[in-house]
Amino acid sequence: MNIVISDPKTRRAYAKAVESMPFQGKKLGDEVDLSELGLEGYKGVLTGGSDKTGTPMMARFPGTARKKLLVYPGIGFKKGEKGERKKRPLRGNVIANDIHQLNVKLTHYGNMDLEATLGKPKEEKKEEKAKA
Repeated sequence: MNIVISDPKTRRAYAKAVESMPFQGKKLGDEVDLSELGLEGYKGVLTGGSDKTGTPMMARFPGTARKKLLVYPGIGFKKGEKGERKKRPLRGNVIANDIHQLNVKLTHYGNMDLEATLGKPKEEKKEEKAKA
C-alpha cells in the first residue's frame, strides 16, 4: 500500500510504501495519528485514495464496495457540459484491504523533519529521473 502525505505548509507530497494496513476501518475525513508510519507527533486527515484498479474513493458514498454511480463533474468525472451526468465506477469511503493508495493531509506537526524521515518529495524524484 502506498500512502501519500501532503504538507500544506510547504506544498509538497511525500510517498511512503507500507506493508500493513494501518488505517483499516477508518473513513475519509477522519483524523488519524501518523505515529504508526514512524511520524511521532504528526496527525493528518484522510482525504482520498484508490484501489488496485485505479477506482477513486468518494467521501459521500458509504461503505467499502465498488459501484457504478451516476455522478456529475467532480471526483471520478472530469469536466462535462452543464447538467451532464455519467455513470462512473467509484469506491466507498471506508478503508479496506484492497485499497492501493491512500492520501493524507497533515494537520498537526511533530518535532521530526519530514524530508529526513520520508525522503525527497514525489515531484523531485521525477525530475531526477528525467535528467538521468
